[in-house]
Amino acid sequence: MVEAVGNVLKRVLGQLGLDREIAGWEAVRAWPEVVGSRVAQHTRCVGQRDGVLRVEVDGAAWMQELRYLERDLIRNINRRLGAERIRGVRFVVPREGILR
Repeated sequence: MVEAVGNVLKRVLGQLGLDREIAGWEAVRAWPEVVGSRVAQHTRCVGQRDGVLRVEVDGAAWMQELRYLERDLIRNINRRLGAERIRGVRFVVPREGILR
C-alpha cells in the first residue's frame, strides 16, 4: 500500500511536535487577511513563539485598541488555522517608530 507524501509528512511533523510551529508561522502569514485591511495598515505580524504572535504596531494608541480586540483576533486566527494553535498576541511598538 502506498501512502501519500503529504499524509506521511503531516504524521512525522506531528510526532516531532513541529505541527504547532508550522501552524504558528501560518498565522503570521495570514495575519493581514485575518485582521482586515484597516488593522493590517497599522500592524505587522513579525513572528511567533510557543503560540504567541509578535505584532508590531504604529503606536501606543493602536496597541491599546488592539489589546481590547485580542481575544477576537486570537479566535479568528485559530478559526483560520482550524485548531487552537495561537494563545496570545504580544503587541510592540518598534524602535524605529511608525511602520512603513
